[in-house]
Amino acid sequence: MTLIYKICSKALWSEAEAKGVFEGAPIDYADGYIHFSSAAQLRETAEKHFAGLEDLLLIAVNCQKLGDRLRWEPSRGNDLFPHLYDVLDMADISWAKPLPLGGDGKHQFPSLD
Repeated sequence: MTLIYKICSKALWSEAEAKGVFEGAPIDYADGYIHFSSAAQLRETAEKHFAGLEDLLLIAVNCQKLGDRLRWEPSRGNDLFPHLYDVLDMADISWAKPLPLGGDGKHQFPSLD
């Protein structure tokens, strides 16, 4: 199983849980797809886009469940990033875990399995 990851505010995720689907964050709406990261890309994504932010969750999704709605496309540094061209159904979520800030101001990642 290959997991991909979404960093999301707790408030936005709570709204998604109430709806039963995650429609995306503002950046996702603007770009027309939901941004994800692989395990190897995750820390850089957190530092670049979420530095210093609290009340975040790390959402894991089994990418095989997303089928052809998921595309791996060039992005930062021409690296291939997973992009979902659809809403994310709560049934496709493997897990959601807190992504707290450590004493050094960097996010403390849970086990990614």
